[in-house]
Amino acid sequence: MVVEVGYAQAWDPDSRTAWRPLSAGEARERDAAGLPYVVVYRTAGREAPLEVRLVSWRDHHVGLWAYDDQGRRTHDLDLRLLDDPARLLRRYSVGWYYTGPEMAEFDPECPTITVDLFPDGRGRRIEKRQGEGGGTYSTSPRLREDERWMDRPAFGEWPLISAQVHGFTEPPVFEAAEVPEGDGGEMPAGCWRAPRAAQPGPIGELFRPGARVTDGYHPEQTVVEPCRIGTLRVPSGVLALAGPDNLEDEPEITVPVPPGEYVLDEARVAYSYHCEWRKAQVETTSATAVRLLVSETPAVSWEMALGADDDPRLFIEDQMAGFTTDGATGCFADAGSFEALVSLFERGLIKGEPDLDGYEDLDDGSMFMHRTRDAATGGELMAFATTGDGTYPVWLGRSEAGELVSVVVLVDGTPKLLPEPDGAAAGA
Repeated sequence: MVVEVGYAQAWDPDSRTAWRPLSAGEARERDAAGLPYVVVYRTAGREAPLEVRLVSWRDHHVGLWAYDDQGRRTHDLDLRLLDDPARLLRRYSVGWYYTGPEMAEFDPECPTITVDLFPDGRGRRIEKRQGEGGGTYSTSPRLREDERWMDRPAFGEWPLISAQVHGFTEPPVFEAAEVPEGDGGEMPAGCWRAPRAAQPGPIGELFRPGARVTDGYHPEQTVVEPCRIGTLRVPSGVLALAGPDNLEDEPEITVPVPPGEYVLDEARVAYSYHCEWRKAQVETTSATAVRLLVSETPAVSWEMALGADDDPRLFIEDQMAGFTTDGATGCFADAGSFEALVSLFERGLIKGEPDLDGYEDLDDGSMFMHRTRDAATGGELMAFATTGDGTYPVWLGRSEAGELVSVVVLVDGTPKLLPEPDGAAAGA
């Protein structure tokens, strides 16, 4: 079987076409520089490609997409280059097993198998079955070392990874594709890019009264004046963020700050909704975020705080780091007295010890708020409600000079900014 190999700067998954074709020499230069490029494998008489390889060494990533005769993606393999330059981790893969030629690409009813692997040997295999008796089944994959990792081929020496998927019984013969003239015009908006972690969204706007946002459930919400909910003492100079119900000795996220006392704000939005049991439209206000102000200087950029074990090179699309909670609760705390502060929280809220020194329920009409104070150090913990269990990212706001000015947790997901009433977009 003869397989034609072509190179390009980008791949448009919507039209299944390459953008701005490259010669092998140009692609080799991009490969050496770590710049993104794609490799497309085709056979004569077949409209859809066999496989597309999506390379971006600067992002530690190689993607491999296999297609069937109908042009549907059937396999998606995400490879990662970590500390060993000679091998690649099979980080993440998805296989779609279409039940017939009439089933649409990525049909929600399509059976799938997802494998999620980590370099330390951890992993998870999720199988989604179709029809009666279907469901989702999660297991730990039992894989050999050579099934988790693959040797990194040199440029121009990659095999056709999907050869077995396409039923090839003999190694293919590769031929270089012709490079058409022209620059391909403007890059299509939907072209592939390397996976990236979850993005912050319009965090700053949640503290700007008058800004309009939506949470996906309510079509329009208006930001109102932030509510000042108190202060937090951090004498150790290290701020901790965690779920106080997570009774580990160490907090999941820590952020260095100058020792001191910091203001805590709660962002709020006002909106109306139809109340079923009242049979009427109801006006209400709810919290969207909590913020610790390190400085009054406005934040102009946001970055996700990482835990000690978080490696950005392993993040798949929209993955987030953060603290976890099984009790819909997060907290800001002094890391130097974290264990004592969490113990007080457990004794006061969960065990309900009466008149407990160092524990305070802040019932001021705001969101759920509880404070504990360690008498020995003066360090404090402030617990706040989230809208559910799971992982909550911690966003660090930085000034134009790159200094940390605020620490924010979104308690109800990432909202979307709406245009201003006159049609002009609000500031980011």
